[in-house]
Amino acid sequence: MRSLLFVPGDSERKLEKALQADADVLILDLEDSVAMSAKPKAREVTAAFLRDHAKADAMRLYVRVNDLGTGLTDDDLAAVMRGRPAGIMLPKANSADDVTLLAARLRVHEAEHGIEDGATRILPLITETAAGLLAAATHANSNPRVSGLTWGAEDLSAAVGARSARDASGTYTPLFQHARTMTLLAASAAGVAAVDTVYPDFRNEAGFRRQCEEAERDGFSAKMAIHPAQVPIINEVFTPSAEALAQARRVVEAFAAAGDAGVVAIDGKMYDRPHLRLAERLLARAKTG
Repeated sequence: MRSLLFVPGDSERKLEKALQADADVLILDLEDSVAMSAKPKAREVTAAFLRDHAKADAMRLYVRVNDLGTGLTDDDLAAVMRGRPAGIMLPKANSADDVTLLAARLRVHEAEHGIEDGATRILPLITETAAGLLAAATHANSNPRVSGLTWGAEDLSAAVGARSARDASGTYTPLFQHARTMTLLAASAAGVAAVDTVYPDFRNEAGFRRQCEEAERDGFSAKMAIHPAQVPIINEVFTPSAEALAQARRVVEAFAAAGDAGVVAIDGKMYDRPHLRLAERLLARAKTG
């Protein structure tokens, strides 16, 4: 999982077009991109899309439902779970307790529709409220359904009253840097994918590429997109290069040959156990990307 593309759940045209974007995951959106009056239609359109693509694209179709505080989540799940989505994105997750609550509801729907227990994954947005950011560490003991953790700046900005999440240079201000950092740490502690947030200015390709490269450098393994044009850049940046993979294999092989060594030498350079763990993680990413 490298690229996750949001698609409005009320647009048949955009949903069909999104299949050609080469995104690893499509997030069929019932939340922010759908007006309140259009949510019933969005449920119908999304459910039909899931049904029509259940076999060919089942592993890449997630649905972003409305958050648990809206009173809309149950209707969302009732509409889409019969279509067997690969996962549910949970917005505004205020703590791991919200994930547990969603997991319990998913279990009921899975039983009703003959879906294997635990098959539906969960991808929580953990920083969209002040409470969610303060409770980010609760996700360290991750529910088995959780496929990754991600964060959002725009909803958090609205929640705390920040006029902007970025300064004049386009850099996140300290609050939002903290949200990004907590997501990365929580995902690492939980052993799940760290997914970086969206970049709203989809016409700024240079700025978007720079943010992708920074995210990959810092440890994120995937990024969300709001436009199909962003997907190729995400896939490129978050796919380990052939050279990086070759070097990672050399490190792993050197440690295997050395037995229980704490340090090995390769071409006159010393590598210790943290280098081994980093190499193993890179190789694991290549297998799942």
